[in-house]
Amino acid sequence: MRYREALNEALREELRRDETVMLMGEDIGVFNGAFKVTAGLLEEFGERRVRDTPISENTIVGMGVGAAMSGLRPVVELMTINFSLLAMDQIINSAAHIHYMFGGQARVPLVIRMPQGAGHQLGPTHSHCLEAMYLQVPGLLVATPSTPADAKGLLKAAIRDDNPVIFIEHESLYGQRGEVPEDPDHVVDFGSAAICREGDDVTIVGISRMALTAQRAAEALAAEHDIQAEVIDPRTLRPLDLDMICGSVRKTNRCVIVEEGWPHGGVGANLAALIQEQAFDWLDAPVARVTGADVPMPYSKPLEQIAFPHEPQVVTAVLSTFRDV
Repeated sequence: MRYREALNEALREELRRDETVMLMGEDIGVFNGAFKVTAGLLEEFGERRVRDTPISENTIVGMGVGAAMSGLRPVVELMTINFSLLAMDQIINSAAHIHYMFGGQARVPLVIRMPQGAGHQLGPTHSHCLEAMYLQVPGLLVATPSTPADAKGLLKAAIRDDNPVIFIEHESLYGQRGEVPEDPDHVVDFGSAAICREGDDVTIVGISRMALTAQRAAEALAAEHDIQAEVIDPRTLRPLDLDMICGSVRKTNRCVIVEEGWPHGGVGANLAALIQEQAFDWLDAPVARVTGADVPMPYSKPLEQIAFPHEPQVVTAVLSTFRDV
């Protein structure tokens, strides 16, 4: 099943299972969504539960917050993560904090779906990876699935959760195929990382699409350098399965973190700090980071390709951890 089809199946199953689930977003109904994730849902569930909205991200998310507080379980789709910046007030000041500000009397079971990532020549206002911005906010859960199975399982878990969830999909993954469990109750727990490849020599942590890049780099390392890398996909960044990551580092004694976002204040910076705090005595080399370039995303295809990580950069970073010994 393709990644987009797994997301569609999760939405369809949850709409059937729970009549309080509803979808809102730009072009999600008649047009079937900008990336066709919501294909066929308007025809099956009607305009009451699959709602096309005006182009106003702050309004869409605000409607979602109010609907969630009123007893519904809205799933809001924003066309890209860059556009979510227009809704930051509703996401952070309202969705993330209402449960706290109301003394626990109100909940906001809201899912905000949004794609991110480079590779499609869409320029700097459509192509960045901004998960680090939401990782910092208490009250939000943050999911970054990299496979069709995890996309389905995490989206179902997000819809059923009583907390607001930032659900980040990568544009380049929508066409990726993978095995997906047929069980309609297939749910992936938040805070549970996945070991994508086992190894004893170095731990590579890959975020979102970079989990797949890390796996390809690991195969190259094994074939060309006889280095067996253990690849971990956190799957969710908040909550974070730090126990699994640190357990792997204690086994391999080296760590490389791969992300597509910017280097300053990024997911990798946060993870590197946590690992050195909790597994410093096991490290044989400094934690290495591979990130996107510290620039606005270029429109030029050759420049765009070198602005986000590929396997050679990961291989180089891994090799550097052995030279530092």
